[in-house]
Amino acid sequence: MRALIQRVSEASVTVDGEVIGATGPGLLVLVCAMAGDSEAQADHLAAKISKMRIFKDDAGKMNRSVLDTGGGVLVVSQFTLAADTRRGNRPGFSTAAAPAEGERLYEYFADQLSALGLETAKGRFGADMKVRLLNDGPVTIWMDTEHP
Repeated sequence: MRALIQRVSEASVTVDGEVIGATGPGLLVLVCAMAGDSEAQADHLAAKISKMRIFKDDAGKMNRSVLDTGGGVLVVSQFTLAADTRRGNRPGFSTAAAPAEGERLYEYFADQLSALGLETAKGRFGADMKVRLLNDGPVTIWMDTEHP
């Protein structure tokens, strides 16, 4: 699985003019299931993200996790993270999981974050979503379960 993690002051996702998911201080996680991914990759990614020390401590150093801060997580599916841009000018997406499997793993991943104790909001898989965020830092981190 691939994820783009952003530390945010706030983030929300809107579908058809309605906010369907939001978080205050915490993380916005854009996530894509890749062909061949399983629950094991989702478990690893959720555990790693929940414990990643990217929030400031009292000394101003990045030593606290989203669990430590009590922050929330907004998870948004984004198959374009699978973009292959090596050839030509039009990205290819054949390395992304098939839609049904991608949705299943997306939902599973969000459920795992919740099971780890994080308040988790979601976008809607496959929908035309509008994502708003106020990036804090900015702190933006790329993760790939196959290439740590």
